[in-house]
Amino acid sequence: MKAAVFHENGGPEVLAVEDMPTPVPAPGEVRIRVQASSLNHLDLWMRRGLPIEIPMPHIGGSDIAGTVDELGPGVHDSWLGKRVVVDPSLNYDWYELARAPHGHCPPLEIIGEHTQGGFAEYAVAPAANLVEIPEGVSSEVAAAAALVGVTAWHGLFSRGRLRPGERVLVTGASGGVSTMAVQYARAAGAEVFAVTSSGERAERVAALGAHHVFDRTATHWPREVFRATGKRGVDVCLDSVGEAVWRDLVRALAVGGRLVSFGATTGATGAVDIRLVFWRQLTIMGSTMGTPAEFREAMHLVFNGTVAPPIHDILPLDRVRRAHELLEAGDVFGKIVLRPGLEA
Repeated sequence: MKAAVFHENGGPEVLAVEDMPTPVPAPGEVRIRVQASSLNHLDLWMRRGLPIEIPMPHIGGSDIAGTVDELGPGVHDSWLGKRVVVDPSLNYDWYELARAPHGHCPPLEIIGEHTQGGFAEYAVAPAANLVEIPEGVSSEVAAAAALVGVTAWHGLFSRGRLRPGERVLVTGASGGVSTMAVQYARAAGAEVFAVTSSGERAERVAALGAHHVFDRTATHWPREVFRATGKRGVDVCLDSVGEAVWRDLVRALAVGGRLVSFGATTGATGAVDIRLVFWRQLTIMGSTMGTPAEFREAMHLVFNGTVAPPIHDILPLDRVRRAHELLEAGDVFGKIVLRPGLEA
């Protein structure tokens, strides 16, 4: 089969489309003929050499949508021929069991990171991770929504405990997770504040449902958030930006506010005024991916049309380098989808 792989870490130039062995599903797994797989920042970090062990040569792509074409031992034959999207989390129960007395579970892994992924003509995944895609929803939309949808859902509602009528601030609002978060939060009845990086992007974020959008290149957004909330601040911040904005995010929180971090694209060291943390009784927490049940909840709202992942572009597999370059440069609104078999 054809697959986009890298044999060593580096820039986009290490990526190439090569012939690789077609995978065979193990017990409990299925093989999927991939119709779409979308790019995440995780793919950039792995290519650059994120300090974890990944299988080499490596095929990225955590978001997989396509048709089941082969079953491993023990998988019910009802899955054969079904069009599916894959929950990218493996062993998510680790987060619960690791805290239980004498609890043991293999740690969380992500398809396309700890395993080979979907930037190929075929991929394998556990049957337990499959969700059937309904008629009327494209494989491209399903793939674009998968990882970012469950990440946004878990961060907003399970970790951030966002409730109707509360105010939520979403940073990096043109990114994949953030564009989904804006829509989920609006659908849940929250007042949505968002920060992005240009006037054109601000208009697009507003079209997704954000009530207040601030162009960080044209305004002092912390002051504008303060004014727009009547000097009260927001109840929840959902952040992927990290170091460059943490001081301002803590100051933007209302009494009892919650800062939820799911990324750190500008750096891993966040400055915090500790006096604000204890005086306002703030909570700072991390969030990663989401449970199988949350994946299904998040995808249900995609399937019924309540939210839709913005797709920046759909590219053939052999333009994988270009996809990495675009995402790395920050020239993307929403998601880039790679599609095997699409002509360049």
